[in-house]
Amino acid sequence: MLSDMANHARTKKSKKSEQERDFFCIVRDAFRCFAQRSSSVLGSAWAFCGAVLIIVVWLVTGPTFHFSDTWQLIINTATTVITFLMVFLIQNTQNRDAKAQHLKLDELIRAVKGARNQLVDLEELSDDDLKKLEDQFRRLRKHSENSRTGSDNGQPARSR
Repeated sequence: MLSDMANHARTKKSKKSEQERDFFCIVRDAFRCFAQRSSSVLGSAWAFCGAVLIIVVWLVTGPTFHFSDTWQLIINTATTVITFLMVFLIQNTQNRDAKAQHLKLDELIRAVKGARNQLVDLEELSDDDLKKLEDQFRRLRKHSENSRTGSDNGQPARSR
């Protein structure tokens, strides 16, 4: 009987956890779709033209409102709020693009015979480790520049 109560409690807790996870998944997916669509629309030439039009209308209405503090506050508040919200949309879009790019590069590293698989997931390395790797590649580049022969002719390297 005690084990039945424990199982019932675990099942109830599991269902609650699953519902919460589902809710967060739904919110995250909805935001992702919203951010992608918004970045497409707001990054267009038409959106820029619309923003310029709003500024022009605001400037033209200046004399009507005697260039008052309220007139200035309207544009300041609107641009601040829009900028604040756009930061999150841009960051979300850039994070997704960077993650996709890293995964594509990781797949190329994995697929190329002879490539160092240690280079997969470089974005997870510490700054010191990245600096060491950068120095290593810099030395490699200098070594290859110093050891070039006249037979190079600028031809691309043969694949492995």
